[in-house]
This record gives sequence, structure tokens and C-alpha cells, in this order.
Amino acid sequence: MKAQFTPQDSDETSAIVVEAVASDSALEIVGNGSRSQIGRPMVTKSRLSTAGLVGVLLYEPEELVLRVGAGTTLAQINHELEQHSQMLAFEPPDLGPLLGARSNQATIGGIIGGNLAGPRRIKVGAARDHFLGVEAISGRGEAFKSGGRVVKNVTGYDLCKLMAGSWGTLGIMTEVTLKVLPAPEKTRTILVGCKNAASAVSALTVALSSPHDVSGAAWVPSNVTPRSRTDYVSGAGTSIAAVRIEGIGISTEARTKALREEMAGFGTIEELHTHNSVKLWKEICDVRLFGEFQKEDAIWKISVPPATAPDLLEKFCGELDADAVLDWGGGLIWLHVRGMVAAGSDFIRKIVGITGGHATLVRATEAMRLSQPVFQPEPTPVARLTRNLKQAFDPKGILNPGRMYKDI
Repeated sequence: MKAQFTPQDSDETSAIVVEAVASDSALEIVGNGSRSQIGRPMVTKSRLSTAGLVGVLLYEPEELVLRVGAGTTLAQINHELEQHSQMLAFEPPDLGPLLGARSNQATIGGIIGGNLAGPRRIKVGAARDHFLGVEAISGRGEAFKSGGRVVKNVTGYDLCKLMAGSWGTLGIMTEVTLKVLPAPEKTRTILVGCKNAASAVSALTVALSSPHDVSGAAWVPSNVTPRSRTDYVSGAGTSIAAVRIEGIGISTEARTKALREEMAGFGTIEELHTHNSVKLWKEICDVRLFGEFQKEDAIWKISVPPATAPDLLEKFCGELDADAVLDWGGGLIWLHVRGMVAAGSDFIRKIVGITGGHATLVRATEAMRLSQPVFQPEPTPVARLTRNLKQAFDPKGILNPGRMYKDI
């Protein structure tokens, strides 16, 4: 049984880390643990949870700025923002159920630590693009600050960019400052019946190249659509390309009408209004469309140039027992691999590498995550930089050791 620490403030967090350094005892860093299954299994005797570092510390709706404790859940943040018709525009996903955890447990520190963003990334960017400031504790037990509304900034590194996507290996975030944006008044989704991925990516490319300010562009194949809880999707009887348009009511309706006309040549057209649109994009964002999983099933998150996605899907589904959903206009492949030895890792990385893309093994058994790279293997110069950064922030390697890469 691991020793459990749940500090209530920055000073207490620092003291725990200082003691861990002195005893050379590694720490597993988590929020509520809803995404602790992402990454390589770690051997640690202690777990430090940021779940006690909670609360809204600063919220200025008119300035679109929010500062919260790193352990604050997305559910708490969304509730606060909804009172002012605002949102986290990068659409952070709730991957808890995908990984066998409960829903609504994700913390903002964990979301930023994984640089996680949903379908709206094609319009507003990744989580790191909305990350204004951070207060954190290094692997030395030292407090540091960067960006946002702080008295003193650390120079030399853009620490917000470094912390986003570091998965708790460089520091323990205690407070984060974020940019928020107004929530849309209305949402519309155009559904286009597309017979295959190639036709869908062509349709999505037309939509994304239009002046209609698309905020979501996905494709769901015919063998996956029946699993949707959105009636128009589950009853489609064909593969569908989904395009989302949001904003002020009259503008949303005008842009949707114009885009429907431009996409009419790709297939039959249906339209979802706000309620069903929100439901569908939540399923896509949280990777809920693959249904129930067996123990040996794996989920890959694969980023590639959109134009290469149809050919890659043909190769994946020809070689593996797999199905897939496309997001980001074809730039993101969520690949569900059933019961394959090593989750098809060697084949997937070989094929993806040819395109210049990268693949992350998001869901897999512990044995798979031990034997196969979870995150995309880095080129030698980048790997050297990663090691140097780890040494600078966490010289004794006590923060999430080996979670991203072996021995780092």
C-alpha cells in the first residue's frame, strides 16, 4: 500500500517534496487519479494528490481570466463559468470512463499536465494556448512561478509551455491561471452521409477551408454510429461526417445554411440543433463511441496530417482487428484495437512514422504499457533535451519517474 499525501497548500506540498528528496523516495503525482492509467507504470512508495489544492482563487469574467487550485475539478470550473455564460474553449475531455474511472473526476492540473484538448482544438488551439500562468513546486521542493498575474516571473524558460504536456514529471502545479471565452449562444451540427473516410476528409476539408468558422470536424464510420446516443447518428445507417458551427444565434443559423449548400454534393444532409449537437460532440470529445471494452483492448491517439488519414485507416483496419473515429478534420485518429499482442504497437508506429505523425497509447493493460512505448519515441536530440529539462527541474528524479519514458 502506497503512502498517501494530500497537501492543502503550496507550503505543505513543498515540505512533502523536500522530505521525499531527503529520503530519496519517488512520488506518484496525481489529481483525482482519473488518468493515472495513461503512461508507463511507475514504481513508487508514495502518492501525492493535488485534490486538496482546490477552489477559485481569482475570476474576472470581464477580463476573461480565471485562477484556480490545480486540484479543482473540471465539473467545479464549468459550473462557475456557466454562471457567466463562459467556458474553457479548448474543450478538455473527460477520459475517466475510458480508463475505468468515474466521470467528472478530472482536475484542471491533470488536464494541463497532459495538454489535453477536444474537438474545438482546430479552432482555438491546445490547452497550453489557454494556459496563462502557473505556480508549482519543483523536484527540489522549491516553489516557482511563471506567466499570468504573478509578482515575479522565472526567466529563461516559458514554463507554461513546458509544464503543459509534461505529465507531472517536471513539477507539481499548485495554481493555474487560464484564459476563458464566452460560451456559444447556439450550436448546430451538419451531418453528411459519406461512404468512406476519403470522402469524409474531403468534405471536412471543404468545411474547414470555408469562411464559416467551423469549430468541430469529425468522421464516424458506419460500424460505430449505432453506438451513439444521438438518434440521428445511431439511426443514420451510414458513415457520417460531422461539422459543428457555434456562436450568436442569427450568425450560427446563417453560416449553417450556407455551409449546408456548399456540402450538399458530398451526400445526404441532416442537421442537429444545440441539445443533440452538445450530446454528439461530448461523445466524440470523451471517446465514448467505441462502446464496452475487453481487458486486452487498447486505444491509440494518433496525430497525422489529415490528408494521410484515409490511407492509414485502410492499413490499420486491414492489418489489425480495429475500428476508428476521426477528429480534427482527419488530423486525429482515435483507434480502438481489440485483443492484439502488444496492441499492434510495432505496426502502428512504423506506419505513423512514415507520415511524420505521432501515436500515444492511451488505454492498455499494465503489461502492454511496460513492454511498449506509451508516448511517441523521441529523436535523439529531443530526447537529450528532455533529459536535460528533467535534470534541471527534478535532479533526483522523484516526480512521476519513468511515466513518459523509461529512466526519465
